Amino acid sequence: MATRGNVYVIDDDEAMRDSLHFLLDSADFEVSLFETAQKFLDHLSSIEFGCVVSDVRMPGIDGVELLKRLKVSRASLAVIIMTGHGDVPLAVEAMKLGAVDFLEKPFEDDRLVAMIDAALRQAEAGARDEAMTQDIAARVASLSPRERQVMEGLVAGLSNKMIARDYNISPRTIEVYRANVMTKMQASNLSELVRLAMRAEALKD
Repeated sequence: MATRGNVYVIDDDEAMRDSLHFLLDSADFEVSLFETAQKFLDHLSSIEFGCVVSDVRMPGIDGVELLKRLKVSRASLAVIIMTGHGDVPLAVEAMKLGAVDFLEKPFEDDRLVAMIDAALRQAEAGARDEAMTQDIAARVASLSPRERQVMEGLVAGLSNKMIARDYNISPRTIEVYRANVMTKMQASNLSELVRLAMRAEALKD
């Protein structure tokens, strides 16, 4: 039977880990437990897409440091931070570092389950978006310097003749470059090429 998704619980409190395991397992999530953030990071290369539910205050690597490390590793995991009373400033810092949400203990079971569902949906869309972004960057990288110049000319709204004049080559040659650009960028028309080029430009920024 398909599960609702992978959840990775990180908490140094054994009773908390056990209760979260029972709750999330009953809600049809595939649950993995880690008593420290370091143990989770040791397994990061084999971790499948999912949602991390981590305590913010832990010995060694805390929740905020964990987020910093996940950011560096570009792991496309959703992260929900659990905080104790009075840890809101830490939770806000966690959100700035990419945590999807935070939850103050004690919390309602249903609230955590709904939060994980929402976090997984959001992260899945983000992972798809990231994959698309990487794909566009690879297409741009496959262009020769001249093809890139032609693409920039087309995106700037220049005609083949104007681009040919700028680079002192024949319009016929520009047509060949233009066809190559459309093929390599996998664009079926000029508006699609413009959209892809704008996305690639945003990447550089």
